[in-house]
Amino acid sequence: MTLIEKSKKGITTTLVHKIAKSEGVDPAALTKNIAAGRAVLPKNKKRSFRNPCAVGQGLKTKINANIGTSEDFTRVELELRKLKIAEEFGADTVMDLSTSKNLKSVRAKILEKSTIPVGTVPIYEIVVMGAKKYGSISEIPESFFIKTIENQAKEGVDFFTIHAGVTQKTAESLKASNRTMGIVSRGGAILLEWVLKNSAENPLRKRFDEIIDIAKAFDLTLSLGDGMRPGAIVDATDKAQIDELLVLGHLQKTAFKKGVQVIIEGPGHVPLNQIKYNVELEKRVCNGAPFYVLGPLVTDIAPGYDHITSAIGGAMAASFGADFLCYVTPGEHLRLPTLEDVKEGVVASKIAAHAADIAKNVPGAIEKDINISKARYARNWEKQFKLALDPKKCKAFRKSSTPAAKDVCTMCSEYCSLKISQRCLK
Repeated sequence: MTLIEKSKKGITTTLVHKIAKSEGVDPAALTKNIAAGRAVLPKNKKRSFRNPCAVGQGLKTKINANIGTSEDFTRVELELRKLKIAEEFGADTVMDLSTSKNLKSVRAKILEKSTIPVGTVPIYEIVVMGAKKYGSISEIPESFFIKTIENQAKEGVDFFTIHAGVTQKTAESLKASNRTMGIVSRGGAILLEWVLKNSAENPLRKRFDEIIDIAKAFDLTLSLGDGMRPGAIVDATDKAQIDELLVLGHLQKTAFKKGVQVIIEGPGHVPLNQIKYNVELEKRVCNGAPFYVLGPLVTDIAPGYDHITSAIGGAMAASFGADFLCYVTPGEHLRLPTLEDVKEGVVASKIAAHAADIAKNVPGAIEKDINISKARYARNWEKQFKLALDPKKCKAFRKSSTPAAKDVCTMCSEYCSLKISQRCLK
């Protein structure tokens, strides 16, 4: 039985008990949410790792970090260092987005070393290896799509992004639109080319039942990708995006009925005033399935600072009910992320997720803020460092500007507001 099937029978597994305890929630409530498709536990039954997690209703907002090689940068050792940094700063999952010729060996190493769930986007391997074998994207046969997905499942991948919503119908919606940026999803663009050049239905949609069977066999989670997501805020919430979401809603229900866990992926660039509508629409159309958003980025003018742009949108989206944030690094739109980019992206997303959890009254979320505030009032520097997201950075800042009096900082020195208020209120 899959986890959904067990949950529908009222069986709370040992792993669900463990995660519920770490989340501070009732195990029976988590089991009910999994049974209803409102929460997922991304874990391939073939794989074991130290830090599993659950994503969805009533749980802490989770964050994902993307790593992986490209044709220009193929060093697996560098990606493993990125994995370690992502884990150190609090990523709950990691996705391997490799598109280099050695992507299989990269994935094997990441699966071996990762202590958290690992996801992939199978269309990347399909196009890299398929185009090499068959000559072009459009010549890749449908069977190669399915075989690649099955092979990755056998390797132990915990969740897949499947761009099954890029269909002939949604392609027509896109062509009829007046988008500024067309398709910005790499997987979505690849499948659009296949669909249009072959005048045929997307194999990931046409053969979705076979993909469900693979997912069920390994009890892995399907993350239904938003190939039509907007890449410019002026394109947000247009007909192509909504038409795709309707397809994903149908596919979610189909997979869920067969006992397969599903996440829905959401838009990338969305202005502030449309974020709430996007979240509420996904929840309504997709049976309350966990919502996984890339950002969203709330403005297009900040290349080099898009970890901030996305943290603003991510905090809002999660406060309105999004469950899973994909990090965005300072290098977004500009380059493959560096080690420092990965760190900055994870920390920014972690801040956004935590801020939203406070707003949603997630169990235990505000306790960290209360504790660090107490330490700050007492000028207990070591405790502040310990409670901070990035203790090393806090220590370095403190060390770089040392005051004459040890119990204050150089911002206020002898006129420290905390000391003054303590004297007055003693």
